Amino acid sequence: MYKFIRSILFLFSPETAHKISMSLLKTFCSIPFFRSIISKSFQVRAIPASLLGLRFRNPVGLGAGFDKNAEYLRELDALGFGFVEIGTVTPRPQLGNEKPRVFRLPKDKALINRMGFNNDGVNVVAERLKKWRESQTSKVKSENNHHDTHLRSEASRLIIGGNIGKNKTTENEEAWKDYEICFRTLHPHVDFFVVNVSSPNTPGLRALQEKSSLHKILTHLQQLNSGFELQKPILLKIAPDLEWAQIDDVIDLATEIKLDGLVATNTTINRERLQTNESQIQKIGPGGLSGKPVQKRSTEIVQYIHQKTNGSIPIIASGGIFTGSDARKKITSGASLVEVWTGFIYEGPFIVKRICRELS
Repeated sequence: MYKFIRSILFLFSPETAHKISMSLLKTFCSIPFFRSIISKSFQVRAIPASLLGLRFRNPVGLGAGFDKNAEYLRELDALGFGFVEIGTVTPRPQLGNEKPRVFRLPKDKALINRMGFNNDGVNVVAERLKKWRESQTSKVKSENNHHDTHLRSEASRLIIGGNIGKNKTTENEEAWKDYEICFRTLHPHVDFFVVNVSSPNTPGLRALQEKSSLHKILTHLQQLNSGFELQKPILLKIAPDLEWAQIDDVIDLATEIKLDGLVATNTTINRERLQTNESQIQKIGPGGLSGKPVQKRSTEIVQYIHQKTNGSIPIIASGGIFTGSDARKKITSGASLVEVWTGFIYEGPFIVKRICRELS
């Protein structure tokens, strides 16, 4: 069924298709009767996982970039995701790069994007997250008052991660200030943070992956975190294009400052061994490549980090996950949780249900 729907959606540009599909889902989920049907249809087998002091109802999450502005949490909750990374969020709103900026590579089961951190800004996103939390609290109270036997427990709620970055116009020397603004503003509303310094679509951003720059940003966030009554886990998202020596630097830093975890990996700028015609690739131009082509490299990095640290650093795996088998490879390589994104586009809304069925 989804293949037919996908064939229609693929007639539109990726961003238009995204808006159409999520707007339709949002409309249906706004009607209690249809929302109940959707929730039951996409009900996922529970595979509880504990990580970072949090309890996840299942280990399958949605990576950052899909719900940049926290607009579809109710809908993604209904589809069964164990957690969702919102963002990347920046202090000030920004439009991102010029369109078109997302491209499909069906032969490779891949996407190329150069979105450029388009988002509504941290204050708007924080307000949406606040309302989401309030709606969930009201829902639980209502269910409790009606003695609902399916009362949502802490272990069954949707976990929210906040992916934070810097504005395009912010110089790298001042980047730590942007991360601080996002961290302070989102802290009451998310369950964990992912620091994004690895997107290829903001000029100069990846330079922040150098050890000295990372140390400044991450230790500053840790100091801020210690001032809150409830500390939130801080993870770092890294690029698949790092050399092994650079990954060693990340591991050393993460160990030294006792970072809570790593997300491996972001999109790649590598274009080797693609099935898509070379002329088409050149026509598309720059951007981060995601999907099947990044699967092998991201798994290798997960395994390398796990082995190098003897499993002492928690890892969320991202990159080329389409099936339960793909997810299992990441987990057996050392990941505790997995994130889908491109796989969601190609496999459809039942992807979480299918992966969890294959994992259980």
